Amino acid sequence: MIRALVIDDERLARQELKNLLQNFEQIQVVGESGNVDEALDLIDKENPDLIFLDIQMPGKNGFELLDEIQGNAPDVVFVTAYDEYALKAFEVNALDYLMKPVDEDRLAELISQIDTKISKKKAQQEAPVIVDDRLDITDQVFLKDGEKCWFVQLEKIRLFESEGNYVRVYFDENRPLILKSLNALTDRLSEKYFFRASRKHILNLRWIEKVETWFNGGLLVILKDGTKVEVSRRQSVKLKEMMAL
Repeated sequence: MIRALVIDDERLARQELKNLLQNFEQIQVVGESGNVDEALDLIDKENPDLIFLDIQMPGKNGFELLDEIQGNAPDVVFVTAYDEYALKAFEVNALDYLMKPVDEDRLAELISQIDTKISKKKAQQEAPVIVDDRLDITDQVFLKDGEKCWFVQLEKIRLFESEGNYVRVYFDENRPLILKSLNALTDRLSEKYFFRASRKHILNLRWIEKVETWFNGGLLVILKDGTKVEVSRRQSVKLKEMMAL
C-alpha cells in the first residue's frame, strides 16, 4: 500500500484528485493540506511514501516545500495548472508532474511506475539483511539552481565536479551548480555505479568510454561525451581493481 498526501491550496482540486485516487487500490490517501507549513508538519507526522504537490500556492510554493523537508523526502508528483511553468521548471524528461485537470489514464500510468519503485524499496527494507541505503542508479534526484529545477535519474548524471563549496552536476546539456560538498555526495551515492576519481570529481562508471595511462601512475578516463577526467594515483589503483576480471 502506498501512503500518500495531497497538497494543494484549492479544496476542490484536492477533492477531485482524491476522488480519482480512490480508483487505485494501491493508494491510500492519509492526509491533505492547503499550505506548505501545514504540509511539512503532516509529512513529519505521517511519513508518506508519496505526495501529490501543487506548485503555486499562497506564501511558499511547492519547490520551497521540498527545500524544507528534513530527512529522506517522499516521492513527489507535481500537480499543476501551469503547463509553461512546469516545462520551464523541469526542462527535460518531466515525467513526474500532472496537468490539471488530471487525466485518469496518465495518472494510472504514473501510479504503476511509482508502485513498482516503492514496492522494491519496501521489500529491501523488510529483507532480513543489511541493506545499503545509498541512492541507486535508477533513483531520481531533485536539483535546483536559481530558478531552474530538475528531476533527474542518476544514470543520466555523468559527472560531479567540485567548485569550492558547490558541486557542478553534468547531465544532458545541463550543468547546474548545487550547494553540496563532494564528500556528502560520496556518502549518498552507490559505489557500485559512482567512483570518486579524485578530490575534485565523482564519475558515473556507466559513462566510461575508455581509460588511458596518465602521469605519475595515474589514469585518464574519457567519458562517452568526450569529457576527460584525471584519476589520482591512489584512486587509479582502486579503479583498476574494480574493473579487472
